[in-house]
Amino acid sequence: MSQITNVNVRPNLWSSVKKTASRIQDWFVVQSAFVKAALVIVAVLIPASGIYSAVLMHKQAVIADQVKAMAKAGDVWKLNDALPVVFGPGSVLNFVETRPVERISVIYEPLMWDVSERIVLIESQGKQHAFYPSDMETRIFTEKAVTAPWGGKLVFIPRSELSPRSLELFQRLDQRFAEARPQAEKDGWKAGVSGVVSVALSLGLMGFLFFQMRGQFKSLKFIEPGQIKGSIDDLVGMDDIKGEVAQIVDQYLRRAEYAEYGINKPFNVMFSGPAGTGKTKLASYLAKELKLPILFHSAANLETGFVAGGSNTLTRIVAMAKRRRQCIVFLDEAQDLFAKRGGRRKYDDDTANTLLSLLDGVRSRGDAEIIWIVASNFNSETMQMDEAMLRRFQMKVDFRLPNKEERLAIVHHYLDQRADKVLADLDLRHLVDVTEGRSPADIETIVNQAGISAVQTGELIGADTLMQAAERVLVGNVNTNTTAERERDRRIIATHEWGHFLMDLDHERRRTGDNWEKILADMKTIKISLKANPRTNALGFVFHKQGSNLLMTKGDIEHEVRVLLGGMANEELFFGEDGTTNGAHNDITRVTKLLHHAVGEMGMYRKTRLNFGALKEGNHKDLDEETRNIMEAQSERLYGETKAVLARLMPLTEYLVSELLAADEMSLGEALEAIRRFESVAAELAA
Repeated sequence: MSQITNVNVRPNLWSSVKKTASRIQDWFVVQSAFVKAALVIVAVLIPASGIYSAVLMHKQAVIADQVKAMAKAGDVWKLNDALPVVFGPGSVLNFVETRPVERISVIYEPLMWDVSERIVLIESQGKQHAFYPSDMETRIFTEKAVTAPWGGKLVFIPRSELSPRSLELFQRLDQRFAEARPQAEKDGWKAGVSGVVSVALSLGLMGFLFFQMRGQFKSLKFIEPGQIKGSIDDLVGMDDIKGEVAQIVDQYLRRAEYAEYGINKPFNVMFSGPAGTGKTKLASYLAKELKLPILFHSAANLETGFVAGGSNTLTRIVAMAKRRRQCIVFLDEAQDLFAKRGGRRKYDDDTANTLLSLLDGVRSRGDAEIIWIVASNFNSETMQMDEAMLRRFQMKVDFRLPNKEERLAIVHHYLDQRADKVLADLDLRHLVDVTEGRSPADIETIVNQAGISAVQTGELIGADTLMQAAERVLVGNVNTNTTAERERDRRIIATHEWGHFLMDLDHERRRTGDNWEKILADMKTIKISLKANPRTNALGFVFHKQGSNLLMTKGDIEHEVRVLLGGMANEELFFGEDGTTNGAHNDITRVTKLLHHAVGEMGMYRKTRLNFGALKEGNHKDLDEETRNIMEAQSERLYGETKAVLARLMPLTEYLVSELLAADEMSLGEALEAIRRFESVAAELAA
């Protein structure tokens, strides 16, 4: 078992070491020349000071051992205080060789680590002669003491064992020998300081690198292909987009063949489309398929508020990318970089200019092969793209929102990941319809929210759970506390919402010939609720699915206007003209825009088909008198038709309002069932 553990640990350790080394290299290449030079100097000083300290300590240890070798067993650890002390003439070796010696006392004191200080007192002819031997004298003195006749008179005394009187004497000797101390002792402090400097530089460098890299790698970090989970097959649908990406793969893998046909420009790719459509995921899967490291960075974070802040960040990214030679750089949220230059802040244009220069250029064989993928939510209808930036991209991939079939496949994909917690044979038609115009990320959020709700209730995920999750995600949190004590407002809201619903229902009944099953499947309304919605600050809401028709006929526009006017028309029928509320503000605004589009831009209700709105510059599109008159006339006509329909349905509206007030909310199925029940009772009474 221990062998298996060791085998697993070693690769992980080696991988961590390589990753750390790679990060240090990435950090180093993006630094300025001054910082690089300073780091090189520090890196050289650390081992140099350490080696210097070690050499000095070794020399000191050798000398200390030599001094200690002077000691003999049975030594008397005291001095003869009765004899006077004088400074010895000449060298200690010459003195012991030429004069009679009664005793030789070596007094030592440990300094740093293995370094010692020593003073030699030679007792001769009634006096003690003091010497401070040099390093060379100490070595020769030690060697001769082994065989010399005076070697047996050697005594080794630690300074800490001296008497107070002797200590006073040695304080005076210290002053006398201050300038004569040997090099080994002088090197003692050098060894200590050198060691401290080496340790301090090492700790300082590691701390500096740690804090520098921690800040940098929060935003600038390459991810290796092995770290990416999943594959391009995990993206459900989007076959057309996958086909575009397959071209990128083919061009990169066979770039030599493409070069023969003159296709040798840099690999610059533009991803554009709504948020949540999988641009980032697709870029990561592309990196995994090509086995290339990828760097993710938000273009919105390029700007620091200082001139050249964004361009400097791009330069650092390129330096890191060139070190790897083959890699992918992914810039997300780059719509500001695509905007037309000029008239913006200077550092915005500086960043765009730098990116232009990086995306451009002719690649030589020695250049790094960097694939630039720049993603944005750029909308060409509302923003004008910079032409120079547009020319830099040889491939453009336009992402889109999923269609009905793809949304169903996406829902099944996420449900299959938790298949044992999902009920069988789910009817997902309403969920697919209500997510019209929503991104795959939104659908994933809905399924995850359904899972959370299922865990909290202790049930499996069903169609109702998914619809409740969709309401929670798309509409927001709702509550009854805000409207519970406001009976008047609740009745007005119920009347208003049933006006919208009944106008839509009237149209569907005429279109389907009272086919209730088809009405249940086709109507946009999913639920009518009197619960307050804090997200929109509304006291009630209608949960409905988006329309799938991209083209609207004149009849479709008129039907949409009637449905929008149904709320205010119902308020006027039940509460009088003075009883209408500002709850219809949003409805009236949308009606105005629809009629302006029909009359002013499409030329409907006119003899000519001209778009007069196109002649106005900017957002200030003043209405001409004719357009205004036509819009007002059509609005009055459609409003009158709406009131006529709802006036006929007033008894039904009263019944539905009472049902909604009691239930707080009603689904489409419950509403249709209540209507059929009311009509059945009415028919029986009429008979």
